[in-house]
Amino acid sequence: MNGSSAIETRIRELDALTSEAFQAHLLDGVSRTFALTIPQLPEPVHQVVANGYLLCRIVDTIEDEATLPGEKKRRFCERFIAVVQGKEDAERFARDFASSLSDRTPPAEHELIRVVPRVIAITHGFSAEDRAALQDCVAIMARGMADFQDRDLSSGLETLQEMNRYCYYVAGVVGEMLTRVFCNYSQYIAQRREAMMRLSVSFGQGLQMTNILKDIWTDLERGACWLPRDIFRKHCFHLEKLRPNHNDPRFVAGLRDLIAIAHGHLENALRYTLLIPYYETGLRDFCLWALGMAVLSLRKINANPYFSRAEEVKISRRSVKATVIASRLCHRNDDLLRRLFKQAAKGLPGPAPAALLDLRHISAENTL
Repeated sequence: MNGSSAIETRIRELDALTSEAFQAHLLDGVSRTFALTIPQLPEPVHQVVANGYLLCRIVDTIEDEATLPGEKKRRFCERFIAVVQGKEDAERFARDFASSLSDRTPPAEHELIRVVPRVIAITHGFSAEDRAALQDCVAIMARGMADFQDRDLSSGLETLQEMNRYCYYVAGVVGEMLTRVFCNYSQYIAQRREAMMRLSVSFGQGLQMTNILKDIWTDLERGACWLPRDIFRKHCFHLEKLRPNHNDPRFVAGLRDLIAIAHGHLENALRYTLLIPYYETGLRDFCLWALGMAVLSLRKINANPYFSRAEEVKISRRSVKATVIASRLCHRNDDLLRRLFKQAAKGLPGPAPAALLDLRHISAENTL
């Protein structure tokens, strides 16, 4: 059987799956973490969020394809926005984009692109409110990420404000999308929409900043650095000189400033989670697992600030399991959750002052 026949056979096998099994299979291929957390959500939120994550992963696949020039990426992003909005044919987009992918793109993402039409068919089966949340998320993410494509990122971003903008495009906007879906699901949550929308951007920022700090050296190998130069200049360190296996305490001082800021955003993530009613344990667990793993990752980074490989600060499976167990034991009790967070964050610098955590202008700048 040749490669093309094998792919067609595989697509037919996926077509035979239910929508739920189909999305679960794709999630497991492109993100083990979300394959773990998303099933905690109640229906119909589970399927909407699973679909939303797959849509975002398609945008990431466009942006990550190293062989495509920036202008071509932007065209594919605009076409995909139109596909999600029902204004362009999904089959044609999938065919054109699949033919542009290189072997550098992981097999699971090749598979995801081949089945875009079915992913989109699921999207278009949701309520008008949920579709609008997904469509807006994809449009803001795709256009925002494209703004960073043609930049020289080898020595970082200019300011913390620029880092905030990037985090909004790749994570904060997802927090807004999730909040809109949660509000569509629950009238009780909808009553707290304004506070949750504000905190959702901070939640996304905390998670993304943790990933950026953990992946400093992996990103640098690819010629990218997402750290803000102004934070490090305050400590007389210039990111142009950043190399693995350094022993420069000035860099560590800047790193700890960013840990403090991330810590503050994760405190806001806890506040966000506690606005969800205690009896919505699936929604709370979805948030708490992500929050818990981020805090533990920050602790590892803070304990080993001279690390030179992401593996050195990766949390263990045992820590993931402990996060899951602790969440399930405490998810109905707000006081216990606050104590648990305080204990998990013990020893971290910060949290940063509220002025450094205010991201309302970031979201407002990008309202569609």
